[in-house]
Amino acid sequence: MNFGEEIREEENLVKTVFRKFKTKDFSGTTGQAMKNSTYQLTQNIIFKFGSLAFTIIIARLLLPDRMGLYNLALATIVLFSSFSDLGISSALITFGAKMVGLKRQGKAKGYLKKLFKWKLRLVFITSGILIASAYFISEYYYQKPIFYALLVGALYIPIVGLIGFIEQIFKVEENFRVPLYKEILFQISRLIIVPAGILFFLKFGLSERGMVFMTLLLFVSAYAVTLLFLAIKGRKQIRFLDAKTEELEFGEIVDLKKFIYPLTATAMAGLFFGYIDTLMLGHFVSGSFIAYYGAAFSLVGGASAIIGFISLAVLPIFAKKNGKALEGIFRKSRDMTIFLSLLAGVFTYFVAYYVVKFAYGVEYLNTVPILKYFSILVVLLPIIGIYEGYFTTQKKTKKLATLLVTSAILNIIFNVFGILYGLKVAGEMGAVFGAVFATILSRFIYLVGLVRFRRKGV
Repeated sequence: MNFGEEIREEENLVKTVFRKFKTKDFSGTTGQAMKNSTYQLTQNIIFKFGSLAFTIIIARLLLPDRMGLYNLALATIVLFSSFSDLGISSALITFGAKMVGLKRQGKAKGYLKKLFKWKLRLVFITSGILIASAYFISEYYYQKPIFYALLVGALYIPIVGLIGFIEQIFKVEENFRVPLYKEILFQISRLIIVPAGILFFLKFGLSERGMVFMTLLLFVSAYAVTLLFLAIKGRKQIRFLDAKTEELEFGEIVDLKKFIYPLTATAMAGLFFGYIDTLMLGHFVSGSFIAYYGAAFSLVGGASAIIGFISLAVLPIFAKKNGKALEGIFRKSRDMTIFLSLLAGVFTYFVAYYVVKFAYGVEYLNTVPILKYFSILVVLLPIIGIYEGYFTTQKKTKKLATLLVTSAILNIIFNVFGILYGLKVAGEMGAVFGAVFATILSRFIYLVGLVRFRRKGV
């Protein structure tokens, strides 16, 4: 097939997609893929904007000191929570969906039972380790009053872990509608429960320790509502659970473990990549400075989500194409993303003051210079998303994992030197800027690696 034929085929695909949307015809493989992608895309957008709105609301209620402690406690709990999955959810949707597609519901249930057993084991071990280490982490490493807040993690880890696992069970049967409804319910629940609870407990003059504890407890209660919803829906709608279990053979268990191990490294590297800056700042600076850093990063995440819509939208197309047609689509998507990212980055830099004042209030004006530097991330993150989508859909995840692990290690090193140097020359705000520069530099190196690997055709 020559290049012209590939382009015509692509035009036909686009016309087919638009026709199916116009007629609401989601029959066939293409229609099902379109419907699933639309649900997933909508869920991601709701999550991004719901998270930003939630962060802004509680930041205004808690003010910088308490908000910084909340961010620190939550980041620590999320890091521990990552050890309770280690690729299990990805394995479930990969192996389970394959068996359901082959009409082997009993074998799919066998994979489900085995993975659920591993999941529960990891959940209880991780929760136990967090409970045992919470006092040391809060009093000796952070030296901040978040001990009781960290104990809430013993509820957060199993509840959130089960939500993620059950959500994947729905996706095994290509039911993406229920996870979307779950996301809507969760965002509404936390936007009502947590702010209302904070306003109620503020009347009693709780200490910082008490307010952070109650905020996280309210946050987990919103997750509990979501878990109840998924459990009820799951009993009614997941069909292969009624099948007779077909136990896994030894070779299948070995293959399952081989699949999970590389994902474990990637997942851990990704989480360290995303949270190490906050965890390290927690040792060196007070809660308010953590809040300034977190506020800026949340705004960057919201801006990047808008532009990152392109990378999410083209994933199904990347997965179906190869050769010159793939390269043409990739270049157009990348160039459009670069153009929009540059515009958004420049815009963020010049309106940073007004955005921070409007969103968070005058108490967070120290966030302004941080957000101005982070405008570089507004440029980098959407471009990274395009390249990650390319590598993932072309099944080059090993190279992606290598880059991610390397960048995560560099991020830790950069943060150590950046925070210590900044603390020495400019105090706590200097330490924050050290983390800012470390984060930007590590993301830039990660992007350079993605670009070089793609050019080499690795």
